[in-house]
Amino acid sequence: MDLMRVGLMGSSILAALAFAASVSVAQPVPVITPRAGMVITQSVKVRPGVYRLRAPASLDSALLTIRGRNITVDLRGVTFVGSPIDRAPDAGQGTAIRIDGGEHIRVRGLTARGYRVGILARGTRALTLDSNNLSHSWKPRLFSIVAHESLNDWLSYHKNEQDEWLRFGAGIYLSRVTGGALRGNTVRQSMNGVLLTRTDSLDIRDNDLSYNSGLGIGMYRSSWNTIVNNRADYNVRGYSHGFFARGQDSAALLMFEQCMHNVVAYNSMTHSGDGLFLWAGQETMDTGNGGSNDNLFLVNDFSFAPTNGMEATFSRNQFIGNRVEGNTHGLWGGYSYESAIIGNCFVNNRIGIAIEHGQQNTVGANRFVGDTLAIRLWADSIEPSDWGYPKHRDTRSRAWRVVDNRFTRVTERTRIANTSDVDSVRSVVDDTASQACDPTRLVPTTTWWRMPNIENAPLRWPAAANALRERSAIVVDEWGPYDWQSPKLWPLDSAHGPSVRLRVLGPIGRWRVLSRRGVATLSSISGRTGDTIVITPAEQQRGDWELTLEYRGAATVSPRGVRTAAGVPQRFGYEQFAPRTTWTQRVFAWSDSTDPVKQPAAFTALLAGTPLTTRTAPRMDWFWSRSRDAQIPTRRMAVEATATLDLPPGVYTLRTLSDDAVRVWVDDHLVIDQWTPHETQPGYASLHGGRHRVRAQYVQGDGWTEFRLDVLRGVVRPSLGSAGPH
Repeated sequence: MDLMRVGLMGSSILAALAFAASVSVAQPVPVITPRAGMVITQSVKVRPGVYRLRAPASLDSALLTIRGRNITVDLRGVTFVGSPIDRAPDAGQGTAIRIDGGEHIRVRGLTARGYRVGILARGTRALTLDSNNLSHSWKPRLFSIVAHESLNDWLSYHKNEQDEWLRFGAGIYLSRVTGGALRGNTVRQSMNGVLLTRTDSLDIRDNDLSYNSGLGIGMYRSSWNTIVNNRADYNVRGYSHGFFARGQDSAALLMFEQCMHNVVAYNSMTHSGDGLFLWAGQETMDTGNGGSNDNLFLVNDFSFAPTNGMEATFSRNQFIGNRVEGNTHGLWGGYSYESAIIGNCFVNNRIGIAIEHGQQNTVGANRFVGDTLAIRLWADSIEPSDWGYPKHRDTRSRAWRVVDNRFTRVTERTRIANTSDVDSVRSVVDDTASQACDPTRLVPTTTWWRMPNIENAPLRWPAAANALRERSAIVVDEWGPYDWQSPKLWPLDSAHGPSVRLRVLGPIGRWRVLSRRGVATLSSISGRTGDTIVITPAEQQRGDWELTLEYRGAATVSPRGVRTAAGVPQRFGYEQFAPRTTWTQRVFAWSDSTDPVKQPAAFTALLAGTPLTTRTAPRMDWFWSRSRDAQIPTRRMAVEATATLDLPPGVYTLRTLSDDAVRVWVDDHLVIDQWTPHETQPGYASLHGGRHRVRAQYVQGDGWTEFRLDVLRGVVRPSLGSAGPH
């Protein structure tokens, strides 16, 4: 046999083997029909379709569970619905897909809505989540309204050693995951987009995590991750334009407790409570060790936050080439050390950079345009006595390098107090420079800084149209941020005056009035999106009126995810229901001898006596940190409030918000009893139409005062699980 023939035979054998291998690889994976409780241990394709499958309420189980190695679950064309689309967003429960350990797991193409958690993975290596839409997950009802904030809506992330963050829900929740990628996923109109706990080495890229009422991305003890080219805009609560701008610890990106060596680059993270909220963690606060250190924030857009564009404290990091416009603070960096703040563009912030007790930081080659105060550095003479950090660390404000910065139309360039060793040179005042921030030109080329190289990074942040709007574009209703994809009628006033202005929001289109109830006059009966309508309620129905409009225009997507084609008419409107009454408010001061909990008989006797003051008001609505009325004590105060309600036929809910204690009687029956001191929490009782006598007792010990009593139409009950203060 000659060599050529041997060669041909060898080639034929190799070709046959290759063909056999290709046939083996190309074998189709099983196609399955999902059912609740199914466990998947091999690669499968789920049969396309819409599956209305409720998940068990416990987050320790799931609709589908994946276990094993080298598994791809193809869910393209599959939609899981856990809670009907017409149910409130707080009705969702359970987990759609759970991944237990394993490695080289891929889940792609799923659409899931109405669950507490879309995808939950624990202890997985090399996990890929690709092109999943997990929008419209669980989120709680909010209690802050147009003219009144509620402390109940504030968030707290301090406890997560045992996955306590799961109570917040998320489109994606990863715990102890190592390696892999999250790419092309969407989580909108939920509470949280992606939450990472003790998770490292992920590539998080090209995701849309916007319009959530908590966080776009939340990280706890998570390091060595790359977060590039994502949209995480309008992750916000606690904002009402012209009334309050608090954020309530919502954020586009939260890095909490020992998050290190992460790269965050070319992301759009605008209009969120904070753009970036980074904190070293309780471990650092107690011992002075560690921190959320050595993270790089490169060419991100952190604009139009109600509070801070970037907040990064007790840590060492680099902030390079970011756009930070229209915030209260561009960067709040208390106790930062050895950090680089270089080539950023701070525009129209109240304060561009504010850092207390910072050491050995560099502020270089930044542009400040239109800020009220560009740079503030200082140290306080007294630090909190319950912090361990200043007992273990040098916290003097010292050794600053402030060089090569440019100031345009800035009211005050620097304000420096109790700070030593400041090297401040070569600053430029330029009143003619453009205000524009171009991310491709922000980072300077200097001898003392080199531009970091991010593999496969874009040249700019992925800005959507709404990301470029001013902060007034933030609209937060009882279910979170409005996404501007559907028509909405929104009040510009508190709605308690003789007239009310309503703005028509939404995509381009036209509107006309369909109906009105309890409205005496309207400024117009038709118009275009963006109009303001002024209404005057009828005197006899002030507090109980309704306006319904019809919209025709562009295609829309409702806050619950319902799509409507262009040109199809849609109804939308606004109503106010606040039954007219007069509250008699008798205010008392109590002491140890008349303590409402420990001395109930003495407290009852106190309320039978002469009050400090008696007031009348159309609403029971108190909210303050310090009383502005000299006759109402800030601490150790009680009020007994009485009123008569006349309600039309129907079913109603009486709801209280209280901090510290409350109890309510309706027609001499105790219906709400929250007499154990607590942080702000709601209480509920059912009412029917007719005349009712209401008596409420409220007690304030110390701290914030919040006592609100509302009557709501229909049956309203608490969310399934709390996301409020803990």
